Amino acid sequence: MKKLENLDKIVNLCKNRGFIFQGSEIYGGMGNTWDYGPIGVELKNNIKKAWWKMFVQQADNSYGVDAAILMNSRVWDASGHTASFSDPKMDCRNCKTRHRADNLIEEYNKKHGIEDMKVDAMSKEEMYKYIVENQIKCPNCGKCDFTEIKNFNLMFSTKRGVTEDNQDIIYLRPETAQGEFVNFLNVQRSTRAKVPFGIAQIGKAFRNEITPGNFIFRTIEFEQMEHQFFCKEEDGEKYYNEYKQKAWEFATSVGLSAEHLRFKDHDKLAHYAKAACDIQYLFPMGWNELNGIHNRSDWDLSRHQEFSGKSMLYLDPITNEKYVPNDIEYSIGCDRLVLAVLCEAYDEEELEDGETRVVMHFAPHIAPYKVAVLPLQKNLSEKAKEVYKRLQANFMATYDEAGSIGKRYRREDEIGTPYCVTIDFDTLEKGTVTVRDRDTMKQDTIKIDEIEQYLFSRLTK
Repeated sequence: MKKLENLDKIVNLCKNRGFIFQGSEIYGGMGNTWDYGPIGVELKNNIKKAWWKMFVQQADNSYGVDAAILMNSRVWDASGHTASFSDPKMDCRNCKTRHRADNLIEEYNKKHGIEDMKVDAMSKEEMYKYIVENQIKCPNCGKCDFTEIKNFNLMFSTKRGVTEDNQDIIYLRPETAQGEFVNFLNVQRSTRAKVPFGIAQIGKAFRNEITPGNFIFRTIEFEQMEHQFFCKEEDGEKYYNEYKQKAWEFATSVGLSAEHLRFKDHDKLAHYAKAACDIQYLFPMGWNELNGIHNRSDWDLSRHQEFSGKSMLYLDPITNEKYVPNDIEYSIGCDRLVLAVLCEAYDEEELEDGETRVVMHFAPHIAPYKVAVLPLQKNLSEKAKEVYKRLQANFMATYDEAGSIGKRYRREDEIGTPYCVTIDFDTLEKGTVTVRDRDTMKQDTIKIDEIEQYLFSRLTK
């Protein structure tokens, strides 16, 4: 498979085939917002199910929560977001657009082959000096005339109250992690969980940030899949390394090639962190973060203990030791992972007859539709719909009778359907169907009563 050079083909395919649409498109759109269509929502849900299966269902000591998006504002005081959750931004004096200083530098360095600079370790003053000395241009107007860098808080704020003089400021959560931390005591008590154990969550988060426009790579509204694993301090390094490996295994399990993945340690650690790294994916625009793994020590629970006045101490039932557990965090953006999966799956194959087919080579367990039922001719529709209804009980299936069988195969290839079941005249006379494999395009003739078993054996993961 040839690596994609840009996102244009993916963006066009997503719109035309019902994966992802521009948000509020009929009103001209809204910047950096996207809506998942009929095919995209199935893909995204399947990825979330696969993640939940690995990190909750198949883990003996992991529990799920679904915390509220709106939280007591003291939560964000404790987490440090109200004081320091910001991006280094600067305005172009010429065209009045706003940009992230670190992004400007990274794009400049990428263009000029500079790979050893630790941009995230630079101060605001160092970034501004570098931009001026290298005459880094505004991507909108081409001028180098920027204001000094300022930190802009990334949290969306709103107000709660029925009258103007009775309002409290609350925030749309910028991450889901705090929902796991504030429920540490509730989960531990209600499940009788013993350290080490984990709390997982999939949910929406919101950040008022400037994005570089790389489709769904970075958006103002996104979905996170996060897992917090609580352990003893002395076990932190062991579990940190285990979660690095587990995160890698998950990325490859949904179809990402190991050749397009790499670990990258953080150049600059947060003051409370003992270790932190990202798994990066080789997107068309270059290597970028896919997920993060962090050893956050006992900082989060200790901060909530301090700000809430509630003890976060865990009592070891065997040793009677009391301590605030350390946390190993694994966080991955679901939308960003969807983009990586789309980029990895996209392929253009030249066929023997000289035609080119576009095919999405999704891992079968995350493919939006598992099977398509196609009557060879419309006068076979009654039998085809009978088979379709039967398969719907066990598989996400689709039905298509419009156009030639070749065109229908191509449509299913473009949305990544692993198998097509064709109903022909042998179905009526001999009780057989033809099953076509998406990747090899080979066809098997099987008994109609064997369809479910045939598909289960190839789709189960």
